[in-house]
Amino acid sequence: MKAVCFETKDWERSYLEKNLTGFALVFPEPGMTLAGVASEHSDAVCLSPFISPKLDAGGLELFPALKMIATRSTGYDHIDLKYCKEHGIIVSNVPVYGENTVAEHTFALILMLSRKVHQSYVQVQAGHVERAALTGFDLQSKTLGVIGAGHIGLHVIRIGRGFGMRVLACDTRRDTFLPDLMGFSYATLDQVLCESDIVSLHCGLRPETEHMLGREQFAMMKKGALVINTARGGLVDTDALVKALESGHLGGAGLDVVEGEELVQEERELLQEDGDVKKLRGAVRNRILFTLDNVVYTPHNAFNSQEALHRILDTTVANLESFRSGTALNRVA
Repeated sequence: MKAVCFETKDWERSYLEKNLTGFALVFPEPGMTLAGVASEHSDAVCLSPFISPKLDAGGLELFPALKMIATRSTGYDHIDLKYCKEHGIIVSNVPVYGENTVAEHTFALILMLSRKVHQSYVQVQAGHVERAALTGFDLQSKTLGVIGAGHIGLHVIRIGRGFGMRVLACDTRRDTFLPDLMGFSYATLDQVLCESDIVSLHCGLRPETEHMLGREQFAMMKKGALVINTARGGLVDTDALVKALESGHLGGAGLDVVEGEELVQEERELLQEDGDVKKLRGAVRNRILFTLDNVVYTPHNAFNSQEALHRILDTTVANLESFRSGTALNRVA
Protein backbone atom coordinates (compact mmCIF):
# COMPACT_ATOMS: atom_id res chain seq x y z
CA MET A 1 0.00 0.00 0.00
CA LYS A 2 1.79 3.14 -1.23
CA ALA A 3 1.63 6.27 0.95
CA VAL A 4 3.12 9.62 -0.08
CA CYS A 5 4.22 11.77 2.87
CA PHE A 6 4.84 15.44 2.06
CA GLU A 7 6.93 18.01 3.97
CA THR A 8 8.93 15.58 6.08
CA LYS A 9 12.28 16.05 7.77
CA ASP A 10 14.89 13.30 7.96
CA TRP A 11 13.99 12.33 11.53
CA GLU A 12 10.29 12.22 10.64
CA ARG A 13 11.02 9.91 7.72
CA SER A 14 12.98 7.57 9.98
CA TYR A 15 10.19 7.63 12.56
CA LEU A 16 7.49 6.80 10.01
CA GLU A 17 9.55 4.07 8.40
CA LYS A 18 10.15 2.49 11.80
CA ASN A 19 6.58 2.71 13.06
CA LEU A 20 4.43 2.13 9.96
CA THR A 21 4.08 -1.44 8.76
CA GLY A 22 2.46 -2.60 5.57
CA PHE A 23 3.12 0.66 3.69
CA ALA A 24 5.50 1.55 0.88
CA LEU A 25 6.42 5.07 1.97
CA VAL A 26 7.36 7.81 -0.49
CA PHE A 27 8.92 11.11 0.60
CA PRO A 28 8.95 13.71 -2.21
CA GLU A 29 11.88 16.10 -2.33
CA PRO A 30 11.18 19.68 -1.14
CA GLY A 31 9.84 21.87 -3.91
CA MET A 32 8.53 18.98 -5.99
CA THR A 33 5.14 19.86 -7.45
CA LEU A 34 2.06 17.77 -6.87
CA ALA A 35 1.95 17.00 -10.59
CA GLY A 36 5.56 15.90 -10.44
CA VAL A 37 4.81 13.55 -7.55
CA ALA A 38 1.77 12.15 -9.36
CA SER A 39 3.78 11.51 -12.51
CA GLU A 40 5.82 8.96 -10.54
CA HIS A 41 3.34 7.85 -7.88
CA SER A 42 -0.17 8.08 -9.32
CA ASP A 43 -0.83 4.64 -7.79
CA ALA A 44 -0.60 6.04 -4.25
CA VAL A 45 -3.43 4.84 -2.04
CA CYS A 46 -2.68 7.29 0.80
CA LEU A 47 -1.46 10.88 0.93
CA SER A 48 -0.16 12.51 4.09
CA PRO A 49 0.26 16.28 3.74
CA PHE A 50 1.02 18.77 6.48
CA ILE A 51 -0.21 22.28 5.62
CA SER A 52 0.71 21.85 1.97
CA PRO A 53 0.34 20.95 -0.81
CA LYS A 54 -3.17 22.20 -1.42
CA LEU A 55 -5.18 19.13 -2.33
CA ASP A 56 -7.96 20.54 -4.48
CA ALA A 57 -10.01 18.59 -7.00
CA GLY A 58 -7.48 19.16 -9.77
CA GLY A 59 -4.67 17.79 -7.66
CA LEU A 60 -6.61 14.86 -6.26
CA GLU A 61 -7.63 13.75 -9.75
CA LEU A 62 -3.97 12.99 -10.40
CA PHE A 63 -4.18 10.06 -7.94
CA PRO A 64 -6.90 7.71 -9.28
CA ALA A 65 -6.06 5.00 -6.73
CA LEU A 66 -6.36 7.35 -3.75
CA LYS A 67 -8.44 6.03 -0.85
CA MET A 68 -7.22 7.94 2.20
CA ILE A 69 -5.68 11.28 3.20
CA ALA A 70 -4.03 11.50 6.63
CA THR A 71 -3.24 15.16 7.11
CA ARG A 72 -0.68 15.85 9.83
CA SER A 73 -2.57 18.93 10.97
CA THR A 74 -5.70 19.81 12.89
CA GLY A 75 -7.07 22.07 10.16
CA TYR A 76 -8.10 20.59 6.83
CA ASP A 77 -9.09 23.61 4.76
CA HIS A 78 -6.25 22.69 2.34
CA ILE A 79 -8.18 19.56 1.34
CA ASP A 80 -11.24 19.49 -0.93
CA LEU A 81 -13.60 17.56 1.35
CA LYS A 82 -16.45 17.73 -1.15
CA TYR A 83 -14.35 15.93 -3.76
CA CYS A 84 -13.24 13.37 -1.18
CA LYS A 85 -16.80 12.60 -0.10
CA GLU A 86 -17.93 12.24 -3.72
CA HIS A 87 -15.08 9.84 -4.50
CA GLY A 88 -15.12 7.81 -1.29
CA ILE A 89 -11.78 9.11 -0.02
CA ILE A 90 -11.39 8.99 3.76
CA VAL A 91 -9.83 12.09 5.36
CA SER A 92 -8.36 11.94 8.88
CA ASN A 93 -6.68 14.70 10.85
CA VAL A 94 -4.75 15.17 14.08
CA PRO A 95 -7.43 16.71 16.28
CA VAL A 96 -5.30 17.12 19.38
CA TYR A 97 -1.55 17.56 19.50
CA GLY A 98 -0.55 21.07 20.47
CA GLU A 99 -3.16 22.73 22.63
CA ASN A 100 -0.60 23.88 25.19
CA THR A 101 2.07 24.30 22.49
CA VAL A 102 0.09 26.80 20.43
CA ALA A 103 -1.24 28.50 23.56
CA GLU A 104 2.29 29.05 24.85
CA HIS A 105 3.31 30.50 21.48
CA THR A 106 0.27 32.77 21.62
CA PHE A 107 1.58 34.30 24.82
CA ALA A 108 5.07 34.54 23.38
CA LEU A 109 3.58 36.81 20.71
CA ILE A 110 1.53 38.73 23.27
CA LEU A 111 4.56 39.37 25.48
CA MET A 112 6.71 40.35 22.49
CA LEU A 113 4.20 43.13 21.82
CA SER A 114 3.12 44.08 25.33
CA ARG A 115 6.74 44.46 26.52
CA LYS A 116 8.19 45.49 23.14
CA VAL A 117 10.74 42.68 23.23
CA HIS A 118 11.37 42.70 19.48
CA GLN A 119 11.88 46.47 19.42
CA SER A 120 14.27 46.21 22.37
CA TYR A 121 16.31 43.62 20.49
CA VAL A 122 16.48 45.79 17.36
CA GLN A 123 17.62 48.81 19.37
CA VAL A 124 20.35 46.85 21.14
CA GLN A 125 21.59 45.47 17.81
CA ALA A 126 21.67 49.00 16.42
CA GLY A 127 23.69 50.21 19.43
CA HIS A 128 21.18 52.87 20.43
CA VAL A 129 18.63 52.30 23.18
CA GLU A 130 15.77 54.76 23.58
CA ARG A 131 14.02 53.53 26.70
CA ALA A 132 11.02 55.84 26.38
CA ALA A 133 10.10 54.10 23.13
CA LEU A 134 10.23 50.71 24.84
CA THR A 135 7.57 51.31 27.51
CA GLY A 136 5.17 48.39 27.54
CA PHE A 137 2.11 47.49 29.57
CA ASP A 138 1.14 44.90 32.19
CA LEU A 139 -1.14 42.01 31.32
CA GLN A 140 -2.59 41.88 34.83
CA SER A 141 -6.13 43.29 34.93
CA LYS A 142 -6.28 43.65 31.13
CA THR A 143 -9.10 41.99 29.21
CA LEU A 144 -8.22 39.08 26.93
CA GLY A 145 -10.76 38.15 24.27
CA VAL A 146 -10.53 34.56 23.02
CA ILE A 147 -12.41 33.80 19.81
CA GLY A 148 -12.79 30.04 19.68
CA ALA A 149 -12.82 28.33 23.09
CA GLY A 150 -11.88 24.84 21.96
CA HIS A 151 -8.84 22.81 23.01
CA ILE A 152 -6.30 25.54 22.26
CA GLY A 153 -8.54 28.42 23.30
CA LEU A 154 -9.11 26.90 26.74
CA HIS A 155 -5.35 26.64 27.29
CA VAL A 156 -5.02 30.30 26.29
CA ILE A 157 -7.75 31.15 28.82
CA ARG A 158 -5.93 29.19 31.53
CA ILE A 159 -2.66 31.02 30.89
CA GLY A 160 -4.40 34.37 30.68
CA ARG A 161 -6.04 33.80 34.05
CA GLY A 162 -2.60 32.93 35.41
CA PHE A 163 -1.46 36.42 34.41
CA GLY A 164 -4.41 37.86 36.31
CA MET A 165 -6.33 38.83 33.19
CA ARG A 166 -10.07 39.16 32.80
CA VAL A 167 -11.05 36.74 30.02
CA LEU A 168 -14.00 36.85 27.63
CA ALA A 169 -14.62 33.93 25.28
CA CYS A 170 -16.68 33.79 22.10
CA ASP A 171 -17.71 30.38 20.80
CA THR A 172 -20.70 28.88 19.01
CA ARG A 173 -20.82 26.21 21.72
CA ARG A 174 -21.03 27.19 25.36
CA ASP A 175 -20.08 24.92 28.24
CA THR A 176 -22.15 25.37 31.40
CA PHE A 177 -19.39 24.16 33.74
CA LEU A 178 -16.08 25.58 32.50
CA PRO A 179 -16.64 29.34 33.00
CA ASP A 180 -17.04 28.94 36.77
CA LEU A 181 -14.21 26.43 36.97
CA MET A 182 -11.71 28.47 34.93
CA GLY A 183 -12.89 31.97 35.76
CA PHE A 184 -13.93 33.36 32.38
CA SER A 185 -17.15 34.62 30.82
CA TYR A 186 -18.80 33.89 27.49
CA ALA A 187 -19.62 36.92 25.34
CA THR A 188 -20.77 37.79 21.85
CA LEU A 189 -18.22 38.60 19.17
CA ASP A 190 -19.13 42.29 19.33
CA GLN A 191 -18.66 42.32 23.11
CA VAL A 192 -15.27 40.63 22.81
CA LEU A 193 -14.12 43.13 20.22
CA CYS A 194 -15.38 46.19 22.08
CA GLU A 195 -14.11 45.25 25.55
CA SER A 196 -10.82 43.43 24.95
CA ASP A 197 -7.32 44.85 25.17
CA ILE A 198 -6.04 41.77 23.35
CA VAL A 199 -8.05 39.66 20.89
CA SER A 200 -6.70 36.19 20.11
CA LEU A 201 -8.06 33.93 17.36
CA HIS A 202 -8.39 30.18 17.88
CA CYS A 203 -11.10 29.03 15.46
CA GLY A 204 -11.13 27.15 12.18
CA LEU A 205 -11.29 28.69 8.71
CA ARG A 206 -14.67 28.09 7.10
CA PRO A 207 -16.75 30.14 4.64
CA GLU A 208 -18.58 31.78 7.54
CA THR A 209 -15.36 32.69 9.40
CA GLU A 210 -13.30 33.96 6.46
CA HIS A 211 -12.32 37.61 7.11
CA MET A 212 -14.22 37.56 10.40
CA LEU A 213 -11.92 40.41 11.41
CA GLY A 214 -12.08 43.21 8.86
CA ARG A 215 -12.47 46.97 8.66
CA GLU A 216 -15.75 47.05 10.57
CA GLN A 217 -14.52 44.77 13.34
CA PHE A 218 -11.21 46.61 13.79
CA ALA A 219 -13.13 49.89 14.10
CA MET A 220 -15.07 48.37 17.02
CA MET A 221 -11.91 47.51 18.94
CA LYS A 222 -10.27 49.70 21.57
CA LYS A 223 -7.63 52.11 20.35
CA GLY A 224 -4.27 50.48 21.01
CA ALA A 225 -5.65 46.93 21.24
CA LEU A 226 -3.61 43.95 20.02
CA VAL A 227 -4.66 41.26 17.55
CA ILE A 228 -3.12 37.79 17.83
CA ASN A 229 -3.62 35.11 15.18
CA THR A 230 -2.17 31.62 15.57
CA ALA A 231 -5.12 29.94 13.84
CA ARG A 232 -5.59 30.59 10.10
CA GLY A 233 -4.51 33.57 8.01
CA GLY A 234 -7.84 33.80 6.19
CA LEU A 235 -9.63 34.74 9.40
CA VAL A 236 -8.22 38.27 9.04
CA ASP A 237 -8.64 40.71 6.16
CA THR A 238 -4.99 41.67 5.69
CA ASP A 239 -5.69 44.91 3.83
CA ALA A 240 -7.93 46.08 6.67
CA LEU A 241 -5.34 44.98 9.24
CA VAL A 242 -2.56 46.99 7.58
CA LYS A 243 -4.75 50.10 7.50
CA ALA A 244 -5.78 49.71 11.16
CA LEU A 245 -2.13 49.33 12.19
CA GLU A 246 -0.83 52.17 10.05
CA SER A 247 -3.56 54.51 11.31
CA GLY A 248 -2.55 53.81 14.90
CA HIS A 249 -5.98 52.50 15.85
CA LEU A 250 -4.57 49.05 16.59
CA GLY A 251 -1.57 48.88 18.87
CA GLY A 252 -0.03 45.84 17.25
CA ALA A 253 -0.46 42.39 15.74
CA GLY A 254 1.18 39.09 16.64
CA LEU A 255 0.81 36.73 13.71
CA ASP A 256 1.86 33.15 13.20
CA VAL A 257 -0.33 32.88 10.09
CA VAL A 258 -1.23 35.28 7.29
CA GLU A 259 -3.19 35.13 4.07
CA GLY A 260 -0.98 33.80 1.29
CA GLU A 261 1.70 32.68 3.74
CA GLU A 262 2.87 30.09 1.23
CA LEU A 263 4.06 33.00 -0.92
CA VAL A 264 6.47 34.31 1.70
CA GLN A 265 9.12 31.82 0.56
CA GLU A 266 8.22 32.15 -3.13
CA GLU A 267 8.51 35.89 -3.74
CA ARG A 268 11.30 35.61 -6.31
CA GLU A 269 9.32 33.08 -8.33
CA LEU A 270 6.43 35.55 -8.55
CA LEU A 271 8.63 37.99 -10.47
CA GLN A 272 8.55 35.71 -13.51
CA GLU A 273 6.97 37.22 -16.64
CA ASP A 274 3.98 34.91 -16.35
CA GLY A 275 3.66 35.43 -12.59
CA ASP A 276 0.21 35.58 -11.03
CA VAL A 277 -0.67 39.24 -10.44
CA LYS A 278 -3.05 38.39 -7.58
CA LYS A 279 -0.37 36.36 -5.83
CA LEU A 280 2.21 39.09 -6.41
CA ARG A 281 -0.13 41.63 -4.85
CA GLY A 282 -0.60 39.37 -1.84
CA ALA A 283 3.16 38.95 -1.43
CA VAL A 284 3.71 42.72 -1.56
CA ARG A 285 0.90 43.28 0.94
CA ASN A 286 2.47 40.81 3.37
CA ARG A 287 5.88 42.41 2.91
CA ILE A 288 4.39 45.78 3.87
CA LEU A 289 2.76 44.17 6.90
CA PHE A 290 6.03 42.64 8.07
CA THR A 291 7.88 45.97 7.89
CA LEU A 292 5.59 47.60 10.48
CA ASP A 293 7.38 47.91 13.82
CA ASN A 294 4.24 46.97 15.76
CA VAL A 295 3.94 43.59 13.99
CA VAL A 296 5.57 40.35 15.10
CA TYR A 297 5.42 37.52 12.58
CA THR A 298 6.50 33.92 13.03
CA PRO A 299 6.29 31.63 9.97
CA HIS A 300 3.46 29.26 10.97
CA ASN A 301 5.67 27.98 13.75
CA ALA A 302 3.33 27.89 16.75
CA PHE A 303 2.99 24.10 16.52
CA ASN A 304 6.74 23.52 16.31
CA SER A 305 7.86 21.97 19.59
CA GLN A 306 9.59 18.61 19.88
CA GLU A 307 6.76 17.22 21.98
CA ALA A 308 4.02 18.37 19.60
CA LEU A 309 5.82 17.04 16.54
CA HIS A 310 6.03 13.59 18.09
CA ARG A 311 2.33 13.70 19.01
CA ILE A 312 1.52 14.58 15.39
CA LEU A 313 3.43 11.58 14.08
CA ASP A 314 1.97 9.22 16.70
CA THR A 315 -1.56 10.19 15.68
CA THR A 316 -0.76 10.01 11.96
CA VAL A 317 0.65 6.52 12.37
CA ALA A 318 -2.51 5.51 14.25
CA ASN A 319 -4.70 7.03 11.52
CA LEU A 320 -2.89 5.18 8.73
CA GLU A 321 -2.77 1.88 10.64
CA SER A 322 -6.49 2.09 11.38
CA PHE A 323 -7.23 2.67 7.70
CA ARG A 324 -5.13 -0.36 6.76
CA SER A 325 -7.09 -2.45 9.26
CA GLY A 326 -10.40 -1.35 7.78
CA THR A 327 -11.47 1.36 10.26
CA ALA A 328 -11.25 5.16 10.22
CA LEU A 329 -9.71 6.94 13.21
CA ASN A 330 -10.10 10.74 13.59
CA ARG A 331 -12.17 10.90 10.42
CA VAL A 332 -13.37 14.32 9.22
CA ALA A 333 -14.71 13.16 5.83
